[in-house]
Amino acid sequence: MPTYIRLHHFPLLINAHNTRKLATNLPLFPSSIVVSKFSISLFLFFFFSLLGRFRFKVPVMASYTPKNILITGAAGFIASHVANRLVRSYPDYKIVVLDKLDYCSNLKNLIPSNSSPNFKFVKGDIGSADLVNYLLITESIDTIMHFAAQTHVDNSFGNSFEFTKNNIYGTHVLLEACKVTGQIRRFIHVSTDEVYGETEEDALVGNHEASQLLPTNPYSATKAGAEMLVMAYGRSYGLPVITTRGNNVYGPNQFPEKLIPKFILLAMQGKNLPIHGDGSNVRSYLYCEDVAEAFEVVLHKGEVGHIYNIGTKKERRVIDVAKDICRLFKIDSETSIKFVENRPFNDQRYFLDDQKLKDLGWSERTTWEEGLKKTMDWYINNPDWWGDVTGALLPHPRMLMMPGGMERLFDGSGEENPAPVGTSNTKMVVPSSKSASSQQKPPFKFLIYGRTGWIGGLLGKLSNKQGIPYEYGKGRLEDRASLLADIHNVKPTHVFNAAGVTGRPNVDWCESHKTETIRANVAGTLTLADVCRENGLLMINFATGCIFEYDATHPQGSGIGFKEEDKPNFFGSFYSKTKAMVEELLREYDNVCTLRVRMPISSDLSNPRNFITKISRYNKVVNIPNSMTILDELLPISIEMAKRNLRGIWNFTNPGVVSHNEILEMYRKYIDPNYKWSNFTLEEQAKVIVAPRSNNEMDASKLKKEFPELLPIKESLIKYVFEPNKK
Repeated sequence: MPTYIRLHHFPLLINAHNTRKLATNLPLFPSSIVVSKFSISLFLFFFFSLLGRFRFKVPVMASYTPKNILITGAAGFIASHVANRLVRSYPDYKIVVLDKLDYCSNLKNLIPSNSSPNFKFVKGDIGSADLVNYLLITESIDTIMHFAAQTHVDNSFGNSFEFTKNNIYGTHVLLEACKVTGQIRRFIHVSTDEVYGETEEDALVGNHEASQLLPTNPYSATKAGAEMLVMAYGRSYGLPVITTRGNNVYGPNQFPEKLIPKFILLAMQGKNLPIHGDGSNVRSYLYCEDVAEAFEVVLHKGEVGHIYNIGTKKERRVIDVAKDICRLFKIDSETSIKFVENRPFNDQRYFLDDQKLKDLGWSERTTWEEGLKKTMDWYINNPDWWGDVTGALLPHPRMLMMPGGMERLFDGSGEENPAPVGTSNTKMVVPSSKSASSQQKPPFKFLIYGRTGWIGGLLGKLSNKQGIPYEYGKGRLEDRASLLADIHNVKPTHVFNAAGVTGRPNVDWCESHKTETIRANVAGTLTLADVCRENGLLMINFATGCIFEYDATHPQGSGIGFKEEDKPNFFGSFYSKTKAMVEELLREYDNVCTLRVRMPISSDLSNPRNFITKISRYNKVVNIPNSMTILDELLPISIEMAKRNLRGIWNFTNPGVVSHNEILEMYRKYIDPNYKWSNFTLEEQAKVIVAPRSNNEMDASKLKKEFPELLPIKESLIKYVFEPNKK
C-alpha cells in the first residue's frame, strides 16, 4: 500500500521513541508523491544522520536586562533558590515574589532575601486575576518567571482537577494579565521534562526542544497544556515567551514528598526507604544551585520564542539513589530498602538533550556525590524545617493541595500579622531564626460539624489532646452562606462532618420525620461537600455501614464482607435510604473521605448512644454477628486519615464480626457478673420496632492495609472498652 507524504514541510515533532512510527503517520501535502515505506525509512535514516552531523545555531541576541521581576511560587523549592540568587547578585533588580503558601511552600526558604531592599513578598494566588493585574501595574513588572505549580505526580493521580486549576488556569490568568497590561518584555514559563513522556531505555540521544510532547500522567498533561497556552499567546499576541523544561532537581529546602529529601529524612529516623516498583526507573538529577544558575542564564541570554532543556546526562536508577543515601548514613541497604506498590503509571526514563542551553554558556557544576552530601548535611542540620511531614513520608504521599499552608506571617514579637498584599511599602516579615519553629502556624486546623453529637464531641476532645487547633461550625449544613462564613472565619485545613440525623432516640424517628432527615442527611451533607470542594478543602464525612444486609453472595458466617465498591442493598429504614443516597452522590466529589461507621462503641459505658449501653439495657436482644466500630481506636485513625489526605470510601470498622451474645458475655465477665439476658428472633424484634435493622459484615481489609496496627473487633473490645472498665 503506497504512503503519501509532503516533502516541503517535514514535521519535526519527533522524539527518541517515536521515529519508527513516523513512516506510517505523515500528513498529506498538495504536491503528493507516491513512495514506498522502505523509501521513507531510507530517507529518515539519511535525514537524521545529517542532523547528527550538523547543529544549526541561531545567532544569540543581545543580553537582556530586566528591571522589575515577578517570580511566582517563590516560597517553593526551585523558585526560592532562583529568587535568592537574583536578589543577592543583582541589587539593581527589584524582585517581587508571589506565593499562596501551599503545603509545599515555606517562608523560611526566603529568609536570605528578607533584609534586602530590592525584595518584596506578596501572599496571593496566581488564579486571582485582579491581584495579578494589580501587581503588574503597581510594581511596573516587565519580567515574569512563572514557577508556581502543583508538581507532585502522586498527588495528580488522586486530585487531578486541582492540577488543572493551578497549572493551566493559573498560567492562563498570568498570560491574560500580560496581554492586557502590554508591558511584559519577558515571560519565562517553567515546565518539566515529563511533558516529553517516557524515553526508551536504549535511546542514546535525549529529547530535544522540538521533540513531540507525549505526557503520561495528569501532572505532566497539565504542564503540557500550560505550554500550549504560552505558545499560543506568543504567536497570537506577540507575548515575548520563553519556556524551560527541566530534569529532577534536588537540594536544601525541598519539601520531602520528593524522593531524595524523603529518603534522607526516613534514613535519619531509622525507617525503611520505600521504592515504587522494582526501583529500575531512571532519572537525571540536578543540584538546585546549578538549576538556579541555569535560570539566570535563560533570563539574560535566552531568546524569545525558544524552549530550553535544563538537563544532565548523568542518570541514576531510583534503587541506586536509595543505596547512595544508605551509604552516606552507613546503613545496610539490603535491610533498609522496601519495595512498595508502583504508581498507576511510572515512566521508566526521562532523558534530555541540553546542548542548546550549554550553547548559551551554562554547564552543570556540582557532582552527584557533592550535591547529595550537601543536601544530607542540610537536612541533618534542619530536621524541623517543614514541621510535621508524616504524611509526606508515606510511600504514596497524598498531601492536600489548597491555599493557606502557612497563612500568617510573624514579626518575631509573637503577634500574628496579615500577609501584606500589593501596597507600595510591603515587606516580607519572617520569623527570627532562633524562634522560627516555635512561632510557625500549626500545620492543621480542623472545622468540625456536629458539636452536640457523640462523634463530633469526641473529635473535639481528640483534637485538643493532640494539640490540633479546631473550631465547631456555627452554620447549618443546608445553609450554604453560613458554611462559607464558617470557612472564611475559621480558615481550616480540613473539615469533619459528624452532623446529621440518626433519630431520636433511634432510627425509628426518621420514619415519621422524612423531610427533616432528607434535609440533614442528604441536602446538608452535599452542600458542605460542595462548599469544601469549592474552597479546596478535604471533608472527612462520617457515614454509615447500615446500608447493607447479609445476602446470597455475603451470607452470614461466611467471612465474606461487603467492600467499599459494593452498592447498598439495604433500604429497610428511611435513615438507611438517605445514607445510601448521599453516599452514591458523594462518589462524584474527589475531596471527600467517606467513613462507614457501624454500631459504634466506646469506653464510655454511660453514654446512651453506645451500642453496648443500649443492648445491656434491653431484656431481650437478637444474636447476630455484625461488624462494629470501636471509636476509641478508630477516631484517632480518622484524624490520621485527614493528615494523610485520604479520599474515597472506607469501611470504618474493626476487622471481623462480633455477635450480641459475645459482647454481653464480655460485659458479664468484665463489668457485671450477675448480668442476665435472653434472645429473641428477628420476627419477634420486628414487633417492637418501626423500621427493620441492618445486619452485615464489612470488609475492613482496605483500612487494615493502610493502618496495619488496627485490631480485630474482639481484641479491640477488650483492650479499649472492657479492660478500662473492669470491675
